[in-house]
Amino acid sequence: EQERHNFLKEQYDDLIESEKTLNATIEKLDSEARYEFTKTYEEITKFFKKTYSMFFDGGEAQLRLVGDNDPLEASIEIIAKPPGKKPQTLRMLSAGEKALTAIALLFAIYMVKPSPFCILDEVDAPLDDRNIGKFTKVLKQFSEKTQFIVVTHNKLTMEKADYLYGVTQKDEGVSQIVSVQFAGDTVLNK
Repeated sequence: EQERHNFLKEQYDDLIESEKTLNATIEKLDSEARYEFTKTYEEITKFFKKTYSMFFDGGEAQLRLVGDNDPLEASIEIIAKPPGKKPQTLRMLSAGEKALTAIALLFAIYMVKPSPFCILDEVDAPLDDRNIGKFTKVLKQFSEKTQFIVVTHNKLTMEKADYLYGVTQKDEGVSQIVSVQFAGDTVLNK
């Protein structure tokens, strides 16, 4: 019985020690995650104010944590004030304003860790012609430092491209890749 007791006590002590180690590791990871999240959140918030203003030709926007004191458990609320309007939550904006606000946030996140190229897939789909103009204007500014590949069906977005790549079906069932380079007013087919 003593031998069995010692064996079980050893197992129990080992489990208690493992639990302490596991809790310490979780606490350390939570602490590091809070620090990294807070640091990144503050950077995104700073950039979001700039990108929002770029996309809306003015206006103001901010992010704020709501619902919980722990940033890892809190929700993020977007407050936007397009030029000439009162500050509103994202839900209160029009569809175009929501889409442009989301794109501004996407660019703010991108600015935290920029890369030499970026792929945007149909981000302009919900935008009307006026907002496409704003989108392409900002995209042109960002393209000075980053190469953007934009997947789109929007003709206005395509008109602003330096290069255009597409797939066409000249004959039924036969796909052909087409590329076009725009050099000023000149079109160079390849």
